[in-house]
Amino acid sequence: MTRLTYPQIGLTRTGPLPDGYRHLRHRTRLGSGERVFSTAGEAVLTFRMHRATGATIRTDARRAAPGVRLTIGLGPVSAPCEVVWTTQEDDKIGFGYGTLPGHPATGEEAFVVERDERGGVWFAVTAFSRPAGALMRLAGPFAVLAQRAYAFRCGQVLRRLGTVGR
Repeated sequence: MTRLTYPQIGLTRTGPLPDGYRHLRHRTRLGSGERVFSTAGEAVLTFRMHRATGATIRTDARRAAPGVRLTIGLGPVSAPCEVVWTTQEDDKIGFGYGTLPGHPATGEEAFVVERDERGGVWFAVTAFSRPAGALMRLAGPFAVLAQRAYAFRCGQVLRRLGTVGR
């Protein structure tokens, strides 16, 4: 079985994020209420959010669960990953995945819908990564901008998906 390409498995859930990687933390307010929370959480867990960004998703399951493998395609870039943790709590729904060989980066990224004490619903992306090969090293700051832009795009798409039918 293919191994993850980094040893710090699960730190996007438990923290702190490890040294030696670029860190990303991005939050988007989605709205408020149970319907927004549950709809957005379901869109994250079923990879609907990723698909709605325009990414192609190939996966061996319909829903995120530890051990589920997926490959995300963004244009010419193919990024194989494996889900390393999931959560479905009263105030938090989401998952984190880690990179597999062939991914242009090495590290972990988490996508979580959270409900605050006032009922506000937020989407958070937390990641640590570094280049795994020449492509990412050559891309340098553009790779960082692309990762931030994708986190922003996920939040915008999830805001739309979480409020559909309201």
